[in-house]
Amino acid sequence: MSFAHAEPESGVGNKPNLGIFADPIAQFAAPGEEAVGDLLLQAMSLLGVAYRFGGSSPETGLDCSGFIQYVFRKSLRVNLPRTSAEMARAGRVIERDELAPGDLVFYNTRGFQYSHVGLYLGGNKFIHSPRTGKSVEVVNMANSYWVQRFNGARRVNRGGSEWKEPATARVTNDRPPAEKRLAEKKVAEKKAAERPGKSSSRAERRKAAREQETERKGASRKKSEQTTRKKKKPD
Repeated sequence: MSFAHAEPESGVGNKPNLGIFADPIAQFAAPGEEAVGDLLLQAMSLLGVAYRFGGSSPETGLDCSGFIQYVFRKSLRVNLPRTSAEMARAGRVIERDELAPGDLVFYNTRGFQYSHVGLYLGGNKFIHSPRTGKSVEVVNMANSYWVQRFNGARRVNRGGSEWKEPATARVTNDRPPAEKRLAEKKVAEKKAAERPGKSSSRAERRKAAREQETERKGASRKKSEQTTRKKKKPD
């Protein structure tokens, strides 16, 4: 199946209805889902844009999460987190048989979960920015490579037209308490280590006190033994 490189329409106008063949993404968008149609059309317009690690602009290149972030912001004014792992925590978990056009699909392509993300089009296909040397393309999820690396899917709220609070902030604040406390502890320890003249930690002070007490007892015992030997020495 081939996909046309389409640009978003500037207006509806009074164009006649020519059926799905007039719209390269109509076969993926359910009737009435204009937001999804805009999203997919924006994504399809980027076909052929080169991959660039850390890239977030079509002019200079896009990585996988940069591609997803760009199309959601451009078409729906939804501000997603910057990395694929963060995106996996921002959306609602859905099963594979629940997939609908506009959902996010995640894969393990770099040895850890949610290291890659794409946009589901429908018909068991998704569009993504793959890797260095490649460009934005449409691929089949049934391919054995993708089947083996599938990590799940998420559905992002597409409602509303206003800018939303950056999801990166929400992800940070919504972390489990234990994880959050651990992160705060590490930050505090790092700051303490960098602070000049900082006294040792409680554990270190206790260790030093135990060592001093052991030395004191050892010296006292040695002195006592010496005294005992002197008393036993014959005249």
